[in-house]
Amino acid sequence: MSTMNAKAISEGEEEASGMRNETLVESGHSEEIKRGQVILVAYLIAALDLTFLFMQFGIIPYLAKSLGLDSVGFGYLQTTFGVLQLVGGYIFGRFADQFGARAALILSGASGSVFFLLMSLSTSIPLLFLSRLPGVFMHGIPGAQKVIADMTTPSQRADALGKLGLCFGIGMIVGSALGGVLSTKFGIFVPTYVGLVGSLINTLIAVVWIPSQTKPKLNQHVTENSTSQSGSLFSIREILRLMKFPGVMEVFIVKVLAGLPIGLFMIMFSIISMDFFGLEAVESGYLMSYFGVLQMVVQGLVVGKLTNHCTEMTLLRLSVFVFAGVGLGMALMRTVWHYCIIAVPLVFAFSMLATITDSILTKAVPSSDTGAMLGICASVHPLTRTVGPTIGGVLYKQFGVSSFGYLQLVVNIGLFVYLLKSKISLREMKSQ
Repeated sequence: MSTMNAKAISEGEEEASGMRNETLVESGHSEEIKRGQVILVAYLIAALDLTFLFMQFGIIPYLAKSLGLDSVGFGYLQTTFGVLQLVGGYIFGRFADQFGARAALILSGASGSVFFLLMSLSTSIPLLFLSRLPGVFMHGIPGAQKVIADMTTPSQRADALGKLGLCFGIGMIVGSALGGVLSTKFGIFVPTYVGLVGSLINTLIAVVWIPSQTKPKLNQHVTENSTSQSGSLFSIREILRLMKFPGVMEVFIVKVLAGLPIGLFMIMFSIISMDFFGLEAVESGYLMSYFGVLQMVVQGLVVGKLTNHCTEMTLLRLSVFVFAGVGLGMALMRTVWHYCIIAVPLVFAFSMLATITDSILTKAVPSSDTGAMLGICASVHPLTRTVGPTIGGVLYKQFGVSSFGYLQLVVNIGLFVYLLKSKISLREMKSQ
């Protein structure tokens, strides 16, 4: 009798264990679906944010001109926006670490709303400059990256971050076209009204669909016991602390230097397209759309597949090597058709460099500091926009278009040799 009881108890325990395992599997599957949905919402927020941003990029030169701002004044306006984004990138990242990705996306959307409201009221040059101020917290892409970094495993991260390139392509194509059509048919201020309403909708999406805590439950205690030494939103000491993690400084320097020459070229592109290629405004718009499509294809289809088959350091070396080849092509190009051919490896290298370095750097620091690290990464482009007009203007005026290509070639050959010879020590902070 006792043997039968023991057998029954054993069978009951096995059945209960099986049911618990089944429940855990179902729970895990449900969590995975929820994470996927939140990441899709982050992509939507990023796509809308970029659409509105490219809308204003298209109309701001005409608005500035209508208010009597000359080319020098317009340069100051662009530099002002670049400096604000540069300063705000790290602060925004620290804010995301301390208050969560949802709070950061709400802050970005609200700042975008104020930005477009002030822009719609800009009937004078001082008001136009004032409208740039909310740009300090307009960081929709880093906010979306923060959500993705929190809700993906290290092995999934590069692929998930790479798909943000689809959002960039959509924003570039739709935003540029929409800004042109609305301003031409309905008036210069209409795109600002659309941007205002759209930014409010984006804020509402973040409130409703982004959870208050995007970090995995196992890592929530890290948020409370962060390795951060300071509670302030801006601290030079904190930036230096992050740079001391193994491999972070080296990879960040590669990120900045590899893309700097092409960044200078892109800043001067509006002038180069008119003077060197002889393009009209409409043709320049078509060229930007072509870039947008390439971006979508490369980051949506190519980057993710490569990250599944190659190590991140291999892909980093590959992107730098391709960048060197792009530099040689740019030095030799003479027509816009040459540029269209060069654009294919250019977009590949640019997309791969951005995705892989962001992935490497967010994995090399504690999870409680991913927002700050993404904020530092997001400051690279504003930094280029800040110093770019001066350096790019001198290069173009003194040495011509080919100088950008030669600079690109020399810098990236040097970086490629450095990456081959140096043993960059990278340590994934898995348990943090």
